[in-house]
Amino acid sequence: MVTDTAAVHPPRPDHQVTEYQARLRPGLPMLVLGLAGLLAAVVIAVVASHQSHGTTTALGWVSGLIIVASILVLAGLTPIQPGRARVVQLFGRYRGTIREPGLQWVNPFTRRITLSTRIRNQESAQLKVNDADGNPIEIAAVVVWQVADTARATYSVDDYTQFVSVQTETAIRHIANSYPYTTSREGERSLRDHADEVTGELSTEITARVGPAGVRVLESRLTRLSYAPEIAQAMLRQQQAAAVIGARQRIVEGAVGMVQLALQRLQDEDVVDLDEERKASMVSNLLVTLCSEQATQPIVNTGTLYQ
Repeated sequence: MVTDTAAVHPPRPDHQVTEYQARLRPGLPMLVLGLAGLLAAVVIAVVASHQSHGTTTALGWVSGLIIVASILVLAGLTPIQPGRARVVQLFGRYRGTIREPGLQWVNPFTRRITLSTRIRNQESAQLKVNDADGNPIEIAAVVVWQVADTARATYSVDDYTQFVSVQTETAIRHIANSYPYTTSREGERSLRDHADEVTGELSTEITARVGPAGVRVLESRLTRLSYAPEIAQAMLRQQQAAAVIGARQRIVEGAVGMVQLALQRLQDEDVVDLDEERKASMVSNLLVTLCSEQATQPIVNTGTLYQ
């Protein structure tokens, strides 16, 4: 199936930010340094209270500067939980991402945006669309995904969760419009009979659509696929009729084969010599017996073949 590339892939931003690791330091030494600074500032303040006026003023300034520096050191502490990341932003510019769990330290003047990198399940709403034959169907899917590039998820789209939801529905509608619900044409794929191939193509299309948001699709599966209620009964009768026709064809093919075998055996073993009229009568009787839905009542001929 040939698809329009522009229809499948949404436009990408001209200047797209990609994720890289932020500059950081271990948080525990910086925590100790900050607490030690606050303790030293308190000690200096106590000592300054017992000194002369000039010395008290100087020590007071030193104590104040140490307190400010210690607060800045403590303000740079950033705890990272497993399954979460922090996007570091300084004065509106991206400065990297912190993924390593634990207590980390970064520039205290930066803004740290929390993002979840855990695997998520997102089930689409039940959509009513037309398949390739124009029949209304109801379809829904579940998508398993996670954030792979935190920079793109933060700066390329407004809300990456909503972006994934909208693009998933768009991909489902496109796939549903591209295939019939079911088909009897040889070599043609359908939504019902080729679920694995369809879901594989659905995953590929969703991956292409949500790529600009830094999202990686792990799996997608159809959770609902059926005809719309207004045509469900009519399509059911159509499927039942097709099944009956197929069964009848198999029965007729089998009955013809059995009749041919019976005639061939009678001829090979020279059991009875039948003319063409009697052969036709025998074929007719056998076909009626073999193809009838109800049990037939045999008639015993006590005379000759011709009476």
